[in-house]
Amino acid sequence: MEASAEQPGPQPPHPGDHCIHDGDFVVLKREDVFKAVQVQRRKKVTFEKQWFYLDNAIGHSYGSTFEVSNGGSLQLKKKKEEPTSETKEAGTDNRNIVDDGKSQKLTQDDIKALKDKGIKGEEIVQQLIENSTTFRDKTEFAQDKYIKKKKKKYEAIVTILKPSTRILSIMYYAREPGKINHMRYDTLAQMLTLGNIRAGNKMIVMETCSGLVLGAMMERMGGFGSIIQLYPGDGPVRAATACFGFPKSFLSSLHEFPLNKVNSLLDGTFSAEMLSSEPKDSTLVEKSNGEHEEKQISEQADEDSMAEAPESNPEEQRTMEIIPQDTENKEPKEKGSKRDYIQEKQRRQEEQRKRHLEAAALLRERNADGLIVASRFHPTPLLLSLLDFVAPSRPFVVYCQYKEPLLECYTKLRERGGVINLRLSETWLRNYQVLPDRSHPKLLMSGGGGYLLSGFTVVSDSLRADPSLKSCASTLDSHETEEPAAKKQKCVGSGS
Repeated sequence: MEASAEQPGPQPPHPGDHCIHDGDFVVLKREDVFKAVQVQRRKKVTFEKQWFYLDNAIGHSYGSTFEVSNGGSLQLKKKKEEPTSETKEAGTDNRNIVDDGKSQKLTQDDIKALKDKGIKGEEIVQQLIENSTTFRDKTEFAQDKYIKKKKKKYEAIVTILKPSTRILSIMYYAREPGKINHMRYDTLAQMLTLGNIRAGNKMIVMETCSGLVLGAMMERMGGFGSIIQLYPGDGPVRAATACFGFPKSFLSSLHEFPLNKVNSLLDGTFSAEMLSSEPKDSTLVEKSNGEHEEKQISEQADEDSMAEAPESNPEEQRTMEIIPQDTENKEPKEKGSKRDYIQEKQRRQEEQRKRHLEAAALLRERNADGLIVASRFHPTPLLLSLLDFVAPSRPFVVYCQYKEPLLECYTKLRERGGVINLRLSETWLRNYQVLPDRSHPKLLMSGGGGYLLSGFTVVSDSLRADPSLKSCASTLDSHETEEPAAKKQKCVGSGS
């Protein structure tokens, strides 16, 4: 038993299992706090005022709980059986307990001395309980609350989870809701359901939620089908998308197209020369390059954590200081690196141009299976222009933090036509605490998670005038004329 506990971990896992690998994106959990990081050997991670390394977590399964020991190493924490209620000494009520600050015999200096000796947090909590004069007079519920509070303060326990849509949406909504336009996780679930996101679909998405909506769609589609992302500015922001840790096969079905070229695509004036004439400063957000993607995501994920920034490694600083000291081959290296940088930049620009042309070809077909809009821009002009790329009898969903823009969008769609089953909705969410004899709604709840406007596209008279939909309209007309004739012949034959 002791020999097995001293082993650093199991053998390297087989591909496809649920173990943590070097380079994977994981989510750290402590109580109700989450943080998305990438597993890298000898990389210091700061989480909830604790720094540690994730080396010992490699090889263990997702959902494992670790305890941070001295030196920043993680030790697998084994579950211990809690004492039964019969052995606990508890009072009947708390009416005679006064919080005067004198019930605890241990001082802060004593607790600091215990930490310096290397005593674990579990033992510190046990000594706090033993040195408390009022602990045994508290009720059983109050004792559990006291132990939970002290464990949160003195025990450095971290659980490593596999990223998912629910976990990442909860993390972003709790940490930085402004980056996802204050979209709550239940609202995101409603969007995926109303938009009929499934494998094999051809979807169009326009979102400015750090890539959270895009990642949720890619997770539900499972790498089957295609997604066309429309982005404003120089390039798409996919900070949350990379936190999912999708394989490279998922990125092959992901396309991108600039939002400022949509009108030219609708007018039929779009050409490849328009892409070559625009500035090519969007290489930093190139998502086919794994290095830039991982760097951008790790930086933005650290911003979302709202924790203290990790201290710089002095060894890394020494290497950074030593490298520029080579003055003999400095100029040739600079020239070579600059030439390589220019060639690499041109190659990425050409790849980006090809992807834009592929996305334009997919949009010209105008047979998308759905449309998802969740941006900080006004939804009306976006939806009215992007609906032309959606095939008839397909769903669309628009998210907005406020109700008034969606009301205007609702009115414009009614005037335009070509849509049915319009519905403006708001989801209501309240969390419950479910414990033995203590189940009740939580006192604090979310004030609002945004609004959704959903509906289905249909073929109207104004849309049939479009040359691109002329063939579709002719097939519908033929079905409408042939079907009643067949019914009449059948009725005549049965009557004779």
